[in-house]
Amino acid sequence: MKAPIILILLVYTALVMSSCKSDTQKTEPVINWSFAQNYYLENINNAITYLDSLKREGMNGKNSKRYFKLSREAFKKAEPYASYLNPEVGHRANGPALPVYKEDTGKILNPVGLQKIEESLYEQETPLADFEQELYVTRGLFTVLKSNIEKRTLNPQRFFIATHQQLLRIISLGISGFDSPISHLGLQESKISLQSLVLIYENSIGNLIKTNNKELDNNFKKSVLKANTYLEHHTDFNTFDRFTFIRDYMNPITRYWVAIRKEANVWESINTEPFNFEAPTFFEDDSFNIAYFTPATNLNPTQKQITLGKKLFFDKRLSANNSMACATCHIPEKAYADGMTLNLDNTGNKLERNTPTLINSAFQRSFFSDGRSESIIDQISSVFTNDKEFASNVHEFSEAILEDPTYVSEFESAFGKTPSNNTALIKAISSYIFTLNGFNSKFDRNIRGEENTFTQEEKLGLNLFMGKALCATCHFMPLTNGTVPPFFSETEKEVIGVPETADNKILDDDLGFYWKFNEPLHKGMFKTPTLRNVALTAPYMHNGVYNTLEEVLNFYNLGGGGGMGFDLEHQTLPFNELNLSETEQKAIIAYLKTLNDSEVEAPY
Repeated sequence: MKAPIILILLVYTALVMSSCKSDTQKTEPVINWSFAQNYYLENINNAITYLDSLKREGMNGKNSKRYFKLSREAFKKAEPYASYLNPEVGHRANGPALPVYKEDTGKILNPVGLQKIEESLYEQETPLADFEQELYVTRGLFTVLKSNIEKRTLNPQRFFIATHQQLLRIISLGISGFDSPISHLGLQESKISLQSLVLIYENSIGNLIKTNNKELDNNFKKSVLKANTYLEHHTDFNTFDRFTFIRDYMNPITRYWVAIRKEANVWESINTEPFNFEAPTFFEDDSFNIAYFTPATNLNPTQKQITLGKKLFFDKRLSANNSMACATCHIPEKAYADGMTLNLDNTGNKLERNTPTLINSAFQRSFFSDGRSESIIDQISSVFTNDKEFASNVHEFSEAILEDPTYVSEFESAFGKTPSNNTALIKAISSYIFTLNGFNSKFDRNIRGEENTFTQEEKLGLNLFMGKALCATCHFMPLTNGTVPPFFSETEKEVIGVPETADNKILDDDLGFYWKFNEPLHKGMFKTPTLRNVALTAPYMHNGVYNTLEEVLNFYNLGGGGGMGFDLEHQTLPFNELNLSETEQKAIIAYLKTLNDSEVEAPY
């Protein structure tokens, strides 16, 4: 009898141990992503089908605009994954109706994509052959996107990044008029994007969230329903309250979405994208990932390097004749601009262009007004080598610096040695500049819901900025610069026709970005700057021609240089004139003043 008893005990022990083991080992949840992938694929197919129907209907057909609208809606459903997989093609398929210069071939590609088709349909100024070519090329772009979806399997990382991008698209591109500047379908399409998100959520990770945290599941779906109800009842582009929609409807959605990602626990956020995936909204002081924008040669600077860079920033001994420091033109008390039309060079003569602010300069992909430097390292190096500025060789160390004995120990502490050239100095200065970031303005605090101090005029100004005035179609929210969301891989340059003097009689002769390729398309093209702290950085434009924001608003209200009668074949403004009333212009300026940071750093 002993043998059976022993056997039973052994089996029982094994079962208990197995049970304990299963309790302690974490089982990864199995999520079926096939519904989501098929949904994206089905809708890019639908977008193609509706384009084909539009081609058959023609530019002036009874159902032409209907088929266009249906194609756009299908594209918006497929856009999160399609554009995530191929950002360049996705942006071309639904980017601005402007020609594209190909640097590798020197060729100019005619504008295509949904926005160009929209322009042709609604303005009726495009020859039929050109319209059919737009359809053909756009269909080709959709086909490429379709192929990408077919070949690449959806997984948690791709899903969460793509969704994050789409949520920002709604705020930056959908409700601002960028996506559909003529037909203004963006509000309706924002609703479609949110509906699609819930549908995919419920057929992928929804059951997991519902099981683990039913309250979170309910809150998320209720927040989307509230946002879509708001969109259903507020359909007019010009009167849509973007301030309320972002603060009270979109921000709760993004907060719940961050919580859902954490609750699902199927993907850990990464540090190689523009976003901080832990930030609850797109308006936090850490919503964007500085490392993504930092040159690879200067990643992860130490605090000692940053402190050294700050000291060097104010040291005139960096220049050959000891006359200039970085702070000569970038003054902390003036929001790191200088308050001058044109600052002076190392001989006392005027420099060529107005000094921009350095605050939030980290979040851009080109530097100098004409975009001639692609990184902050290149930009600072150019100042060192410029005969009119520091006039010192990058490859030779500024020996005058060592006259201060504290520098020797500071360099050794920060870099492990005393440098033999200026490369370490430039890295240290760039590290410091990339800490000059501010997202604690009155606007930020109000849009996050931390305070409720926005006046009705400021609120109207924001809504005009993102709506009727179309400011946010070039100065993208929330950064308000020209770095294009949601990929942030390029900073836009525009031709707007800035005059030579404030009487607006003569076009300025500065050719801007034209220097690089001698391409007529680029004549008078300049980088789109940030508008944060803009009330502190007068005078304005690349040549400092306007002393007040009122003059700037008047320039745009008239339609830029083209609206003032200048010969500008390639002006890129998305309007001829804005027809803003005096009250509306004052409201926009009131809003712009809320972009001043509450804490502008004091000098060293």
